Amino acid sequence: MTMDVQRHSVHTLVFRSLKRTHDMFLLNQGSLPPVNSDLQKMKKSVKAKDSYGPVLERVKSSLQKPGSENENNNPPLPGDESFRGSGSSVVPYNPAQGSLTSSNQPNSIPGGNAMIAQQKKTPSMAKPKWHAPWKLYRVISGHLGWVRCCAVEPGNEWFATGSADRVIKIWDLASGKLKVSLTGHISSVRGLAFSQRHPYLFSCGEDRQVKCWDLEYNKVIRHYHGHLSAVYSMALHPSIDVLVTAGRDSTGRVWDMRTKANVHTLVGHTNTVASVICQTAEPQIVTGSHDCTIRLWDLAAGKSRATLTNHKKSVRAVCFHPSLYMFASASPDNIKQWKCPEGKFIQNLSGHNAIVNCLAVNPDGVLVSGADNGTMHLWDWRTGYNFQRLQAPVQPGSMDSEAGVFSITFDMSGTRMITTEADKTIKVYKEDETATEETHPVNWRPDIIKRRKY
Repeated sequence: MTMDVQRHSVHTLVFRSLKRTHDMFLLNQGSLPPVNSDLQKMKKSVKAKDSYGPVLERVKSSLQKPGSENENNNPPLPGDESFRGSGSSVVPYNPAQGSLTSSNQPNSIPGGNAMIAQQKKTPSMAKPKWHAPWKLYRVISGHLGWVRCCAVEPGNEWFATGSADRVIKIWDLASGKLKVSLTGHISSVRGLAFSQRHPYLFSCGEDRQVKCWDLEYNKVIRHYHGHLSAVYSMALHPSIDVLVTAGRDSTGRVWDMRTKANVHTLVGHTNTVASVICQTAEPQIVTGSHDCTIRLWDLAAGKSRATLTNHKKSVRAVCFHPSLYMFASASPDNIKQWKCPEGKFIQNLSGHNAIVNCLAVNPDGVLVSGADNGTMHLWDWRTGYNFQRLQAPVQPGSMDSEAGVFSITFDMSGTRMITTEADKTIKVYKEDETATEETHPVNWRPDIIKRRKY
């Protein structure tokens, strides 16, 4: 009995609530704004244009093709039999006439005053600049371990390489002959840099040491102490006497070259900093890390200006373009190009599906990426067109699994390319002088727009 009473009271309450709502809306009905017929027509016209404009445009363009039976190549009109037979029964609303469009004027377009949406043009790809293919012309052996790094001296007469055998070797660039071996590191040498203004060579390695070598005496004259783990990369500032190193302790360190003082410790990365580069303009320091980010640093404040988080995998290499105000970064997902100073993303260079260890770019706009599986891809910087792929043969006595490119360095002229590899060799490449645009044409297909993965 009590349940029936409760149910009855609930029904009564609901009915009263509905009646109250109905009465309230009924009272307000007269105060609603009047329906504007012109506005309603305009809304219908906009909707018709939005839904059917592109379809009508395509019908019109297909019927305007040469050789059509329609006289003067005029589009068929909605009232014509030809229009009815064209397979389109969509006739937009014309607000000016207040009826379905059936104008017989010669220049009228199906849809009357309704504007037809313009079809977007297919984005056109800029034609890439022609580059001569590169070929291997010298293989230098002498190291007893993986060759990890290379640097060319400013006079372009010789270059230095550092290896897992703990030795730095200096080679003649023209002949490829060994000039001198420098011993002093107690673990693998991972980074080298020549000073532009002094006869100094700087080196860093997995023994946490950063050394300054005087090349007039071939001796270490300074040590820079402070890193807590292996030092993987280094760069010299082009205009001031500052050295920047980075490594497995997730920091970059800025050193005064003369006093050996640790000026700044660049803190912010959460994993190994694999690559560091310097330039005169802002951002003066850029680092790439295994935490998948790139950081642009304010050298004066010693703080991060910006963090670029576009990469999905670890960033093992960054490099500045020699003349454009841009830089590139490499990761197994993509090679990306950025514009300075704010680090604006420009484009992806997709296709090098491997762990990319190193990048280098020459003044001619040839960007080279080297990977852990021994492959090298050569790209046109401006368009991102991959014009050549290289895989150097593994040297006798080494295993196939030892195919791996650890560093790529262009000489000062940009005409020779030096790679250091896992098969304990140094390979030198140059452009094929016999190649022309006829013998090696650019396989440029503008009609096929690649669907890029971001």
